Amino acid sequence: METHERGESKAERGEKPEKREEKSPPAGPAVPFVIERLTHQDVNDICTLYKRVWEPYLSGLPPEIQKEWQPSPLEFTSRMEGVTYFAAKRENRLVGAIGCEMDGGSVRLINLAVEAEFRRHGIGTALVNSAVEWAKHSNARSLWADLLARFRDAGPLFHRLGFTETGILHRHFWGEDVKLFERLP
Repeated sequence: METHERGESKAERGEKPEKREEKSPPAGPAVPFVIERLTHQDVNDICTLYKRVWEPYLSGLPPEIQKEWQPSPLEFTSRMEGVTYFAAKRENRLVGAIGCEMDGGSVRLINLAVEAEFRRHGIGTALVNSAVEWAKHSNARSLWADLLARFRDAGPLFHRLGFTETGILHRHFWGEDVKLFERLP
């Protein structure tokens, strides 16, 4: 189990602050969270998380995608076979998740989701890093993610974490463009 906290200043960590000419805005409040492996006991919570996170993106998508992105607990349980999920929890509430699916020696990252109010607090970074560590321990040769073009915020996250955008599949997924990202563990 790993604990992460973001928003501490250098002074709070006992380090000397850097001298700056400009005043920067104060950091937002720290959002402590824990990254754990998802268990079957978390299935209802992750289904609820996916409903909240993906609801704003469903407009204009075919019903097949909408159903896939908002699975029932039974549907999600059947999808867990062969997939390792990590969950970000804050005060026992599931606020983010990512899945890792091993296939042919490579790990595909799937279903990265972070609640809107907790974005930009390091949760997505911690989830992807947990997946990268899992891939290393699983002796994966590479990691990759496919990202619908409408999820603009995730692209910069993957770039920051060492992923390279390797291509785009036009109108690949139910008529949606898909960007491909890859990195070595």
